[in-house]
Amino acid sequence: MNITDPQIVLGTMGFGTHVDRDASFAILDSFVAAGGVWLDTANCYSFWADPSGVGGASERVIGAWLQARPGARDAVRIATKVRQNPLIPHSWPASAEGLSAHAIQAGVKESLDRLGVDHIDLLWAHAEDRTVPLEETVGAFGELVSQGVALRVGAANHAAWRVERARSLARERRVEPWTALQLRHSLVQTRPDTPLAEAGHRMLTAEDLDLARSEGLAVWSYSSLMWGSYVRADKPLPRSYDHPGTTQVLSVLDEVAGEVAATRNQVVLAWLMRQGIDPIVGVSRVEQIEEALAARRVRLGDEHMARFAEAR
Repeated sequence: MNITDPQIVLGTMGFGTHVDRDASFAILDSFVAAGGVWLDTANCYSFWADPSGVGGASERVIGAWLQARPGARDAVRIATKVRQNPLIPHSWPASAEGLSAHAIQAGVKESLDRLGVDHIDLLWAHAEDRTVPLEETVGAFGELVSQGVALRVGAANHAAWRVERARSLARERRVEPWTALQLRHSLVQTRPDTPLAEAGHRMLTAEDLDLARSEGLAVWSYSSLMWGSYVRADKPLPRSYDHPGTTQVLSVLDEVAGEVAATRNQVVLAWLMRQGIDPIVGVSRVEQIEEALAARRVRLGDEHMARFAEAR
C-alpha cells in the first residue's frame, strides 16, 4: 500500500446543493490556503438533493471556483467519478449511466466541461457495473489515460477480486490499471454481516487492505467522520453500529483525544492517516475543514494504535 504522506481529501458532495456557492468558495479557499491538495467529487453529486434530479452541481461549483481563482488549477488535484449519474431526471438507479465505454467517455466529457479543465487527475469507477464486460470498462479507462484525459484511474466500491481481475485485464491489454481504491471506512465498525442502509456503499475489508499492500495501491476512505456522529449528539451513529465494540472504541477515543490534546474528529483522521489511508472529509463550514486539517499535526503512537485495535 502506498503509505507516503497520506493526505486529507476535501469531499465536495454537497457543493451546489446543501452547501451554497459562496460557502463552497470559502471552504475551497481555506483548504488550499492551508496546503490542501485533493478535491473529491463525482458527476452524480448530488442528484438526490438537486431539483433537476441529475448530478453536476458539485463539479459546476468547482469549475466556477477554478475560473474565479487564477492559478488555482495548479494548486489542486481533482478526482471525479463516473457510473451513477441518472440519464433520466429523478430516475435512479434505473437510469444510472453505468460503465460501458460510451457511458464512460460521455460522462467524462461532461465532467471536463463542467469543471472547465482539460484533464482529471484521478478518475474513479464509482461502483461496479456487472451488466458490462469488465474488459470493456478497463479498456475505456485505459484509453482515457492514453489520451491524457485522466492521469490515474481507480475503483470505488468494488470487490477486491474485481479490482485484481481488472488489473490483470489491463496488463493483458497493455493499458493503465486501476491504482487506487475508495471504500467506506472509519474507526467505528458495523455489526458483522449487517446490511448498510446507504445504497451503493461498500465497506473497506481486510481483503481490500491485503490487495492494496501487495500491489502498492492508494486507499481513500469516505464517510471518515460518520457524518458528524463522533461529535454531534443530534447525529447519532446508525443502528448498525449499536454494539459493545462501538462503546469500547468511543471510550478509548475519548481517552486518546485527551492524551494528545485533539478533538475526536482529529484523532479519527490521524488514526486513518497513520495506516496510510487518505480520508475524505465533507464539510459545510470553513471551521470544519480547519479542524480537519489540524489532524495532520496529531501524532498517534504504536501504543495508541494498539489500544484502538484491541477495542475494535
